Amino acid sequence: MTERITKSMAKNIYYGGGTFALLIFIALTFDTVHQIPERSNEVNMTENVVAGKKLWENYNCVGCHTIIGEGAYYAPELMNVFNRRGASDEVTFKAYMQGWMAAQPLAVPDRRKMPQFNLSNEEVDSLSDFLIWTSKVNANDWPPTIEG
Repeated sequence: MTERITKSMAKNIYYGGGTFALLIFIALTFDTVHQIPERSNEVNMTENVVAGKKLWENYNCVGCHTIIGEGAYYAPELMNVFNRRGASDEVTFKAYMQGWMAAQPLAVPDRRKMPQFNLSNEEVDSLSDFLIWTSKVNANDWPPTIEG
């Protein structure tokens, strides 16, 4: 008892499967778009965060660092630097960032050197606010380790 697939059966499989895949795609797209506002931390975006993001882009920080897994892997992931270096305390983190940025480039042998950008205190605070904001984005437990 061998059955053969007819042209009309193949057409039905093709159209039925295509329609099913399209419906799944639409449902997943709707679900993703529905989750964006609660996962993006958009409500906490201030002018200082936007200014920090502009600094991030203008100085091409992503050319060496990654953030939320995107960018170069030359220097550390910075999505969780607020938790790593600031112990989740904004005042501590901003003080750390002021000192860190002022101390660049470090004269440590066999260490990659970060350039001195000569940022003002306000610019470093804006960059700090951007990194603090980024640390609160829901990125599905990325990065996988605290050290990035």
